[in-house]
Amino acid sequence: MAELASAPRPGDPRPGPGGPARESSARDGAAHRSGILIVEDEAELVRALRINLRARQYEVLTAGTGREALALAADRPPDAIILDLGLPDIDGTEVIVELRRWYRAPIIVLSGRTSPGDKIGALDVGADDYVTKPFAMAELLARLRAALRRDEGGTPAGSHSVTIGRWEVDLAAHQVRRAGSGAGAPETLRLTPTEWRILEMLLRRPGQLVGSAQILTEVWGPGFAGRSNYLRFHLARLRRKLEDYPARPRYLLTEPGMGYRYQP
Repeated sequence: MAELASAPRPGDPRPGPGGPARESSARDGAAHRSGILIVEDEAELVRALRINLRARQYEVLTAGTGREALALAADRPPDAIILDLGLPDIDGTEVIVELRRWYRAPIIVLSGRTSPGDKIGALDVGADDYVTKPFAMAELLARLRAALRRDEGGTPAGSHSVTIGRWEVDLAAHQVRRAGSGAGAPETLRLTPTEWRILEMLLRRPGQLVGSAQILTEVWGPGFAGRSNYLRFHLARLRRKLEDYPARPRYLLTEPGMGYRYQP
């Protein structure tokens, strides 16, 4: 069960009275309140989620079954979905598969299933994040805000630079150079093609959990989804090259049993 978080207080970094508002078109100048669809059949948990989301000025829709969720999402597409996997009619992973045929906004799984297989399965079919029950409401809300920020801003497909500690990673030029280099040729760092592919997958999804099987499949191919040792080896090399303290990484984080995350 979740802890019932209080309403935002002064100085709280969570959305305040204005909520997580986004500006709509300049034509009307009206603010947009993010709509969240909760797909959960446990009434007490739905109530706790609704109270906390509405306190932060989110608009809330709820569905108790997978089919009801699909109908609601099609009728009133939400800005994000919080989804349980153990629904009374169809499995939550099937809901994700159906949604991903057309729906591109964030889906956060909130489930009591804790096995790596369930987590990886949900991420592989299109979930953006996975939170296990029991959970802290503050953590869920933080992950929701991060998912909405990613969805709003996106990441440029072209030129894009990211700073990791002392290094500036230029994804377009495939170059890593020391940040803040002065006049003259900057100090550069060499990455292997495999390291580049892994790093690019993470950097283009800031704050987002990327499943191990997804990385392995995209980098090495479909037959390598279970070779987690390959990924551990190359992530360790990337951390030694980029992180100030590789044993205590600040940017390239491991989510045990699930995957990896680039934390800006």
